[in-house]
Amino acid sequence: MTARRTAFAAAATAAIFAISLVTGAPALAARDTGHASEVQVLLTWNQAMMSSLQLADAGGPVAGRFGAIVQSSVFDAVNGVTGRYAPYFETDRAPDDTSAGAAAIGAAHEALVLLFPSQQATYDALLTQTLAELPRCDQGAVDRGLAWGTKVADDIAAWRASDGFATVPPPYQPTPVPGRWQPTPPLFGLPVLRQFATMVPFTMTSPAQFLPPPPPALTSARYAQDVNEVKAYGSLDSAVRTAYGTETALLWASDSPTDLWNPVADTLILRRHLDLPEAARLLARVNLAIGDAGIAVVNAKNYYDTWRPITAIQQADTDGNPDTTADPTWQPLLTTPPFQEYPSAHSGLSGAAAAVLAYQFGNDTKFHISTSLMPGVVHSFDSFTAGVAEVTQARINAGFHFRFSCNTAAAMGRDIAAWIITTQMRSVDRDGR
Repeated sequence: MTARRTAFAAAATAAIFAISLVTGAPALAARDTGHASEVQVLLTWNQAMMSSLQLADAGGPVAGRFGAIVQSSVFDAVNGVTGRYAPYFETDRAPDDTSAGAAAIGAAHEALVLLFPSQQATYDALLTQTLAELPRCDQGAVDRGLAWGTKVADDIAAWRASDGFATVPPPYQPTPVPGRWQPTPPLFGLPVLRQFATMVPFTMTSPAQFLPPPPPALTSARYAQDVNEVKAYGSLDSAVRTAYGTETALLWASDSPTDLWNPVADTLILRRHLDLPEAARLLARVNLAIGDAGIAVVNAKNYYDTWRPITAIQQADTDGNPDTTADPTWQPLLTTPPFQEYPSAHSGLSGAAAAVLAYQFGNDTKFHISTSLMPGVVHSFDSFTAGVAEVTQARINAGFHFRFSCNTAAAMGRDIAAWIITTQMRSVDRDGR
């Protein structure tokens, strides 16, 4: 999922966010007035969410759950005013003469306070700032918007409070046979986040709705090919991985898919001039797709319970495959995350986010990936397909995923995105898009 953030990086993120609150300087510049100023407010709160995830060191499925709660709350709050789309969760409608922009602010503020109560002072300051940035309207409309947004966030948070996130799963016992997961260095801990395997989905009918087929057999040619690939490219002292390949592994491991893909959505929302309801729906769909992909991937990880490359390579003399050779001293470039290998979480979550964005803007859309945790590093892409392909290579270069695991997970993400697009928040117009 994500590498552990350093205290310095978290402090830097907090400092940057604090400066933006004091100066009122938005990270993205709105290009129009009216709706565009409401959209800018929406994106400011999305950036606040991302900063909070970084400060909390929330990675992978955990960040995905938080992002889905926040952005589905914002969508239902805005949609309860505008009525443009089918609701996600909140079926009530906002009172007449309610500010949609204030509803977005109220929902984002309340959801974030509930998820990260220690940061409430920051959110309260941002509440004051962003209310002042809204287009002028009747104070009563603003008050109704704040109250409505707060109600929506409270309703969704109450629903998710019993979704299984806090459930303690039964004790895990490793199965000591070739191909099954074994604890990995340096901590040799048991698999984490196992509760996601049975968590209540955000949109799926069950955590196993998109369960993939099993990985290649240990004795297959495909398995040997992918083991030997990660053995060569993912080794700590690889002779074939380039400097850019190392940077790629570090970039995609430095932050969660939620923090890496939401800025892409923000930039394209402004570039394509989406209005407030459409922007709120896009952010909800992106984050719901990431949230459900996290549940589906962890479900599959626990179902198949497969070993990581470090175990597979060090114990290759036990796999029955004549085309693999054991190297008991082999070490990956990056520390192996403490959970099962198949399928790749980052690939699944990134595949889901990218597929939603590709549906909205077209696959052949130019974008870039960067993070404040790796200042100055920017990777640019000509398509969302290319971005997801780099995620795959990044996990191989890191030394803790096989290509078949990444490709399978990316396909899962695409299927989850398609499910959300065809079933959630459809337009009430005749085309139903």
